[in-house]
Amino acid sequence: MKIAFIGLGNMGGPMALNLLKAGHTLSAFDLSAEACKKFAAEGLPIAASAAATVAGAEVVISMLPASAHVEGLYLGSDGLLEKITPGTLVIDSSTIAAATSRKVAEAAAKRGIAAIDAPVSGGTGGAVAGTLTFMVGGSEADLARARPVLEKMGANIFHAGAAGAGQTAKICNNMLLGILMIGTSEALALGVANGLDAKVLSEIMRRSSGGNWALEKYNPMPGVMETSPASKNYAGGFGTDLMLKDLGLAQENAAAVRASTPLGGMARNLYAAHSLAGHGGLDFSSVLKLFQKP
Repeated sequence: MKIAFIGLGNMGGPMALNLLKAGHTLSAFDLSAEACKKFAAEGLPIAASAAATVAGAEVVISMLPASAHVEGLYLGSDGLLEKITPGTLVIDSSTIAAATSRKVAEAAAKRGIAAIDAPVSGGTGGAVAGTLTFMVGGSEADLARARPVLEKMGANIFHAGAAGAGQTAKICNNMLLGILMIGTSEALALGVANGLDAKVLSEIMRRSSGGNWALEKYNPMPGVMETSPASKNYAGGFGTDLMLKDLGLAQENAAAVRASTPLGGMARNLYAAHSLAGHGGLDFSSVLKLFQKP
């Protein structure tokens, strides 16, 4: 299958490589020349532009930072929907507003193009390993077309509902992730302030009623878990500013449907403070710094 892949960041790049390894014909692009150079060195064919990637593609996949980037890529008189061949399947794996996903899907349908939103969970480790979880919004028929491609990048594929439903599921998940990372960081910082060993405390909580994903796979305390960004000076992983963006999307959605999300709002404010302190580029688990003694 010929696949166009647009967006070669920490998540998109490894996802594209997994499709290449699976035997698909890839054409990829990113606005970052550095990202293009990096993945070209790993064997990924790089196109001259986003428009060039979609020529003859059967599937177009995008993994971009925010709603504005997705709208800019697909919509408008110079958008990709004007260049993609009718009958092509578009899979957008960006985490964006559900309203934007619905807008793109509606515009695609008018051009005879199938479009689904398929944001992911699982972090950079999952992107590299091909074990991501996909939360899909769109029709059953379009998901059936997408499934053979998604299975090469992920281990879990859920159909959340109609267009935009994948995005709604993703912001609910990431709101909870932001909250639990803050709680885990707060508890670890409290224990360490009292002289406890961070590794011992982490194991106690992991095996007790406080156990959660952060303690299992993404410990925020440096030196506790070798594979976590915390042990790599919080480099790579999922950036603080990206978490802040997702928590903002959750709050915008909550306001739109009149839902009460007080902990989600508090988490957004704490990540905003963390970002303003100069940590926006660090992995989101670096929120631990808010609770540590100077």
